[in-house]
Amino acid sequence: MTVDDTGAGTGTHPAPRDADDAADKADDPLALRLEQLILGAERRYTAFQAARTAGVSMELASRFWRAMGFPDIGQAKALTEADVLALRRLAGLVEAGLLSEAMAVQVARSTGQTTARLAEWQIDSFLEGLTEPPEPGMTRTEVTYPLVELLLPELEEFLVYVWRRQLAAATSRVVQAGDDEEMVDRRLAVGFADLVGFTRLTRRMEEEELGELVEAFETTAADLVAARGGRLIKTLGDEVLFAADDAGTAAEIALRLIETMANDDTMPELRVGIAFGTVTTRMGDVFGTTVNLASRLTSIAPKDTVLVDGALAEELTRTGDAPASESEANAEAERAEKEGLEPVTYRFGLQPMWQRPVRGLGMIEPWLLSRRD
Repeated sequence: MTVDDTGAGTGTHPAPRDADDAADKADDPLALRLEQLILGAERRYTAFQAARTAGVSMELASRFWRAMGFPDIGQAKALTEADVLALRRLAGLVEAGLLSEAMAVQVARSTGQTTARLAEWQIDSFLEGLTEPPEPGMTRTEVTYPLVELLLPELEEFLVYVWRRQLAAATSRVVQAGDDEEMVDRRLAVGFADLVGFTRLTRRMEEEELGELVEAFETTAADLVAARGGRLIKTLGDEVLFAADDAGTAAEIALRLIETMANDDTMPELRVGIAFGTVTTRMGDVFGTTVNLASRLTSIAPKDTVLVDGALAEELTRTGDAPASESEANAEAERAEKEGLEPVTYRFGLQPMWQRPVRGLGMIEPWLLSRRD
C-alpha cells in the first residue's frame, strides 16, 4: 500500500489497480458477487481506513500489503473486514514479540507468493475445465458462481490440512537438526533435473502442447521426488530443483527421473546434476555454493545421465551405497563367489570424469552416477 498526499494510502486485494478500474469492476454484478462469496465480506474500507481500523500505522500496513503481492487500489473502497482482521493479526504478532516486524513481512510475502501461484493454477487449469456450460445457451459465468459456492469450503479445508501436514514435516526436520546452526545452514544433497533441447521444442510446438509437456514433466518429477523422500524446492518450466537430507536418497531420485523419462516417448531426454554440502534455506528456497555447483553440473551433463560432485561421491562411499573403487569391488565379488560367500552389494556405481574449470567455482571433478546391477 502506498501512502499518498492525502494520507489515504494504497493497499491491496485482488482488486483493481486504480479508482477507474474499481468503478468498472463494481459495474459487473457477477464479479462483485463472486468476490463477496470468496472473501466472505463486502467492500467497506479504503486502504487508509483499513489501517486505521486495525490500529496499524500506514507504514507497516503498506509493507504488509505489498509483501502479500496485491496491486494498489488508490482511494477506492476495496477492502473488507477480513483484510482488517488479517492486518490486525500480523501486527498483533509483532506487538506480542512473537515475530519481529521483518519476520512478519516475510510471513506475508511467503504466504502471498505461494497462494498466488496456487490460485492462478486453480483458476487456469481447474475451474476453467469444470465451468464448461452444461447446456446450450448457458454462459460460463452462469456456471461459475454455484460451482465456487460448492467447492470453496472443501478446498479451504483441504488447503489447511495440507499446510498443517507440510508444517509438521518441516518442523520435524528442524527439530532433528544437530544444532542451531543446522536449522538455517544445513548439509543437504541438492539436484537439478533439466529437459534437454527445451529451447528448440518451444520453437516447434504449439503453446498448448508445450504447456501439457511442462505440466507432465513437473507432475512426474514432483511425484517421484516426494515418493522417494526428497523435497521439490521449485519448478522452472524445463527444470526442477529438489533436495534430500542424504546422498543416497538424492541419487535414487536422480536415477529414477532419468529412467522414467527415458521410458516416455513423449518426453525429451533429461540430465541431472547433484551436489552435496552446506545449503542456506530461506522462505522455502535454497541458496549457496552447493546449489550453484549442482546447477553447473546439470549444464555439463550429457543427456540421460547424472553427474555428481566429489562431496556426494564421497558420501555415497562413506555410507556404503557405492564402492570406493569399481575394480576392487568387482574383485571382491569374484573372491566371495569362489569362496561361497555372500558378496557385498552396492546400490550405485561411480565413474570419475575429467576435471574441468567451471566459471565462478574453479576446477571441479564430476562423477558419473549409475545404478549397479
